[in-house]
Amino acid sequence: MSGETDLIKLYSGRILALAADIPHLQRLDDPDATVKKRSPLCGSTVAVDIKVRDGRITEFGQDVKACALGQAAAAVVGASVIGATRPQIETARDQLAAMLKSDGPTPDAPFDELEVLRPARDYKNRHASIMLALDATAEAFEKAEQANCA
Repeated sequence: MSGETDLIKLYSGRILALAADIPHLQRLDDPDATVKKRSPLCGSTVAVDIKVRDGRITEFGQDVKACALGQAAAAVVGASVIGATRPQIETARDQLAAMLKSDGPTPDAPFDELEVLRPARDYKNRHASIMLALDATAEAFEKAEQANCA
């Protein structure tokens, strides 16, 4: 019973509110890069389209088919990603992974609202879904740079 209660607490009102209001849910017509990531454990998927100019994301679109935790992470990423540089995206990704795996610090602004997902650290089977949006965005940024779009 305690495990069920803990899991219910994990899905806080703030996480559910974020999951219900994900920014940039429209895909881009002509992205510089597109990446789709899937969590093999739960089947969650996130597809990300980006446009990059002068080393910063200028346009962002995403298609999110994930649990509430993955949706909440995608909402924070979508709200924070415009204007971000590749190092900022990669740092946020690495900090989120450390926060989940080893109770590391909250990701730096503008991704600091990912702190809401800290309670998920005890649910390792949810980590991959939470990481999808940042993993896909980091990979898309790398692809855009390789294509000389950045």
